[in-house]
This record gives sequence, structure tokens and C-alpha cells, in this order.
Amino acid sequence: MASWNSIPLEITYETFGWIAFFSWSISFYPQVIMNFRRKSVVGLNFDFVVLNLTKHSSYLIYNASLYFSSAIQHQYFEKYGHGEMIPVAANDVAFSIHAVLLTAITLFQIVIYDRGNQKVSKISIATVCVVWLVAAVCFFIALPSHSWLWLISIFNSIQVFMTVIKYIPQVIMNFMRKSTDGFSIGNILLDCLGGVTNYAQMAVQSIDQNSWVNFYGNIGKTLLSLVSIFFDLVFMCQHYILYPENKAVPPKLNKEGTEPLIRFSEEPAAPENV
Repeated sequence: MASWNSIPLEITYETFGWIAFFSWSISFYPQVIMNFRRKSVVGLNFDFVVLNLTKHSSYLIYNASLYFSSAIQHQYFEKYGHGEMIPVAANDVAFSIHAVLLTAITLFQIVIYDRGNQKVSKISIATVCVVWLVAAVCFFIALPSHSWLWLISIFNSIQVFMTVIKYIPQVIMNFMRKSTDGFSIGNILLDCLGGVTNYAQMAVQSIDQNSWVNFYGNIGKTLLSLVSIFFDLVFMCQHYILYPENKAVPPKLNKEGTEPLIRFSEEPAAPENV
């Protein structure tokens, strides 16, 4: 396994990595806090959350396996060369664990808070089922020959695929509502910072090693950054340019400006016979 050639670049690498970790990790909290304060998840697309859970679970399997398994690391060096470095850092594993936990909490909020007439689409449910079925089939294919590097590369490909499609339902929902009300922009700003620093971390490693193997050796991490940045820019465009003032329609208020505690029907009740 290769070692660092430059101490300053190694420090920069670790700094970018942990900035990405904290940015991506903190990015989950604005939406969770918003849901808690509103006691509502209206405006948050449920397909986004369901697909996101599969995405982060797949990424956790890839990161933890490559980071901790000596057998998989040996297969990686056999494929890409013993002079290369493992393209997964401690911050990648820490982020994946945290992401799965916070996404699960958001999914729990969807269960307990006001959902309006929103629900998870059948397409998303079918997509998740097919993805995990494919993963199970690949496991049994890899089992006889112990092709673990190939297997975790499948999970890495799954997380890339889920990253590409998970944002689309929220983008469409914002477009249809002509509003981003209920969807936290703080999540997007932090997510964008995480994507930029995550990509920068890989670039620093490549510069130090004078090799770009880590970009295609961990193509999932590369595409994760690029796809996230692209959709974050789309969300920022929707929030700040296309629908900056659009809010969900509030309930009707009485003359004092407050919502009445008791709602009366518009038709007056019939007078009682005396």
C-alpha cells in the first residue's frame, strides 16, 4: 500500500474529508428540525427519502467493506496495483453510518407527522425491491469464487444509480407546486459544500500520488460528488430564482388574523321549533 509523499497534502486531504463529512452530516438536520417544528412533512417528497435510504445503505456496505476488510483490500491491490492507496477514508465510513441513521429518522417522521395527501409512489417501491433483489442475486454469484471486490462494486454502482434518480421526484414536485416550501434549502447548501470538498479530497490524493486511479477505482465516490452538485444547483435555482416567494397556501384566517378554533359550516343551522 502506498504512503503519502507530502505531509501538507495529507493534512489537506484529511481536512477536506472531514469538512465533507460534517457538511453532509449536518445537511440532514435542517429538514429533520423543520419537520419537527411543523409537525408536518408536507412538501418533502417521500420517494426522495425512500430512495435515499437504499442509496446510503448501499454506500455504507461499499465503504465499510473496503475500509475494514483485508481480503477486499487485497483484491483491490491485485486489480489496481500495490502502489495505490485505498480510495475510502475514515470520514467516508463515518458519513455513511450517520446518513443511514438520519435518513431512517426522517422516514420515521413521515410515518408519525401530517402527510397531507402525499404517499410513496409504486414506482419507487418497485425500484427499491428490484435493486435489493439484484443485490441478493449478485451476492450468490460472488459467493463461490469469493469475488468480494466485484460484489461491493455492485453496491457502489447501486448507490450511484440511486443518487441519480433520488433527486428527480423532489425536483418534479417543486416544479408542479411552483414552490420549495416544506423542503429545506439548508440541506441543499450543506450538501453542495460536501460534494465540492469530497471531490477536492480525491483530487488532493491524486496530486500526491501522481495517479488518477482513485477516481475510477472508486467511481461511485466521484459520481456521487458530481451528481450531488448538479442537483443541488438545480434546487438552488428553484429556491432562489424560479420560486423565491412562493409558499404553500395557508389556512383561512378570521378578522383578527388568527385561525378559528372551531370551524362552522357555511350553511346556517335550521331554527328549532318553539
